[in-house]
Amino acid sequence: MPNTSRTNRISFQGEPGANSDTACRNMFPNMEPLPCATFEDAFNAVETGKADLAMIPIENTIAGRVADIHHLLPDSKLHIVGEYFLPIHFQLMVLPGVKIEEIKAVYSHIHALGQCRKVIRKHRWKPVVAGDTAGAARLVAQEGQRANAALAPRLASQLYGLDIVAENVEDSENNVTRFIVLSKTKRWTERTGTAQRMMTTFIFRVRNVPAALYKAMGGFATNGVNMTKLESYQLGGKFFSSLFYADIEGHPDDRNVKLALEELHFFSREVRILGVYEAHPFRSTQSEDEEE
Repeated sequence: MPNTSRTNRISFQGEPGANSDTACRNMFPNMEPLPCATFEDAFNAVETGKADLAMIPIENTIAGRVADIHHLLPDSKLHIVGEYFLPIHFQLMVLPGVKIEEIKAVYSHIHALGQCRKVIRKHRWKPVVAGDTAGAARLVAQEGQRANAALAPRLASQLYGLDIVAENVEDSENNVTRFIVLSKTKRWTERTGTAQRMMTTFIFRVRNVPAALYKAMGGFATNGVNMTKLESYQLGGKFFSSLFYADIEGHPDDRNVKLALEELHFFSREVRILGVYEAHPFRSTQSEDEEE
């Protein structure tokens, strides 16, 4: 992906050392990660020019979708220009020199505590909820209590000077978060070959006619377009007003995708493409595993 940065910063929600920070550094090692307190702040940083890109988690294999993002995306003026999949691992970290036998309480985000239940239960530690995983590591470092530990990404131990006493203590090996990369500039990735795997993300609202959703989706089936994600969200607190979010494999310039989108337009009140981008290599490894 060409770098046309002006600030050379990429925003993310969370404190330095969070999983989103790791995703930023992995995908864009030459950019400066910009921590933001909320998702709204991370979006706003790109919209106002404080950052060129934003790295935003959209779903996790264990915790499910990140609900806030699906409500923020339609209202923002940002465009999806890429995706990144990050395997999630939690490291048990303590003050320098502390032994695992000294630990009495473990700090982390509520989801992280839930995803590391086995090790917490085994040692009978007290789980303490923190704002996020990296924030938990910062708290342990600042408070200086030998009995406290944090469950956080490896990067956090480096940033806050903590020792890792147990690695990858999560209950499940299949814990992966999918991130989307957002830009203020619309930039559809061009298809450079038939073997190139492309993704298209869009939102739509169907017309108020019988079986409208069924008919709108029919074009993707008849044209052989693989839809990898379809979710609905209520608009304005009304049960009869739904917005749909979808990911499909393919590029709008592909003949089968073009025909499917034409049919979708016919049965929809609104269709807006949020991004056209190259699929992350992680998708191919998942497909291979499923075939086996």
